[in-house]
Amino acid sequence: MTTIMIEKSPEGLYKGFTCMGHAGFAAKGKPDILCSAISTVAIHTINGMELAGQELDVSENEETGFMRCVIRGSQVTGVRQLMDAFENTVTKLSEEYGEKFLQIQFKEVKDNA
Repeated sequence: MTTIMIEKSPEGLYKGFTCMGHAGFAAKGKPDILCSAISTVAIHTINGMELAGQELDVSENEETGFMRCVIRGSQVTGVRQLMDAFENTVTKLSEEYGEKFLQIQFKEVKDNA
């Protein structure tokens, strides 16, 4: 199962997200379309924020299915929309494929420490 933790400040500003684990949707030895979709939307969101000029800290481990993106500094124009789209897309994936494979959680954070 993949768990995605979306972090926001008390004021509602996005602070980052973490994806943990492999969805396990596909049969053994077959490509996992859900993992592929999650990876694609996460990488697309990170790339979009980087193109917008947002300062980010990104780490990943493909083997364990771990990806972490921390938004640093003041949010630049477009980051909220990119993160809203990320949240919307992964929520729809969770609804379509089920919480057995993908769970979305939210965490309130005061800073990026």
